[in-house]
Amino acid sequence: MSFWIINLIISLASFAIAGASGIFLVPFLHKIKFGQPIKTENGPQWHAKKQGTPTMGGFMFIISSVVTAIAGYWIFRMRGGVDMTDKANFNAFYRLMGCIVFSVLFGLIGFIDDFTKVARKNNDGLSPKQKMALQLIFSVGFLFLLYKVGDGSTSIDIGFLKTPPLGIFYYVIMIPVIIFLTNAVNLTDGVDGLCGSVTFAAMLIFTVCCAILKENELSCFTMALAGGCLGFLIWNLNPAKCFMGDTGSMFLGAAVTATGLILHKHLLMFLVCIVYIAEALSVVIQVSYFKYTKKRSPDHQGKRIFKMTPIHHHFEMCGFSEYKIVITFALTGIIFGILGIITLFAF
Repeated sequence: MSFWIINLIISLASFAIAGASGIFLVPFLHKIKFGQPIKTENGPQWHAKKQGTPTMGGFMFIISSVVTAIAGYWIFRMRGGVDMTDKANFNAFYRLMGCIVFSVLFGLIGFIDDFTKVARKNNDGLSPKQKMALQLIFSVGFLFLLYKVGDGSTSIDIGFLKTPPLGIFYYVIMIPVIIFLTNAVNLTDGVDGLCGSVTFAAMLIFTVCCAILKENELSCFTMALAGGCLGFLIWNLNPAKCFMGDTGSMFLGAAVTATGLILHKHLLMFLVCIVYIAEALSVVIQVSYFKYTKKRSPDHQGKRIFKMTPIHHHFEMCGFSEYKIVITFALTGIIFGILGIITLFAF
């Protein structure tokens, strides 16, 4: 059975499980009143009508992607005649499981955050320090796992340039990268269907890259998550019947980041993640410029570059519909992802 047929089966199964699970999960979340608190200062005023929409819908694609990725791996192993006495295959399996466990652990951070928000009936979950501490611990653990299963390279590969081995400094750099990217994905979840669509595109691009780089085991997870995101979008496209919550967005953030680090193509990871990065940078730029102008202004009134951040809210304020934002951002992700694929051949 070929690489692409197995991945197609994995993706379709994940899509079906995620889509079907919403039939039971959405009414259940309604029943236990796990609705999303909305702060209009964090988004356009018209988002107030979304108050109470069930959250934690990320469980749809978390369950579907984990189950089908593991099942798909065993199918791949049996049909492909994978020799598990070969250390390379054994390490590939551990990289796959490390990616899945790392994503689930970040999803757990999101779940605790979501549950706290619902319990308090406001939009304040875990404190930034609590989130950062947990993310730091899990990030260090993931990088240590990669090192133990044979990924000892400490060079940064940006296509046209590959740095000399950086030793311990590589990990010092990658820990902030992990935390930044996972939170960037979290920031992208602010418009119905946006984070799921952009991540669907990212995972398709990563699957092609896995095929090129012979990371067949990892592709089981990327295609499973692509199918899971698509199944979730049945319930999340505007008007959303369910939100993924931090449970889902933190899981997706970890999955995207872990996949990029396992492939060890840092320019590729940057290009595939360009939408997430733009979302996060828009917040950094807005806050920095506001503080700078407030400090230098005689009346201490700060100025803004964007109408609202993250940048998808800026486009909303400019009159873009949620569907138009989703399509534009997803297509942007695909275009830059294709450029990332090209770099694998060009350099």
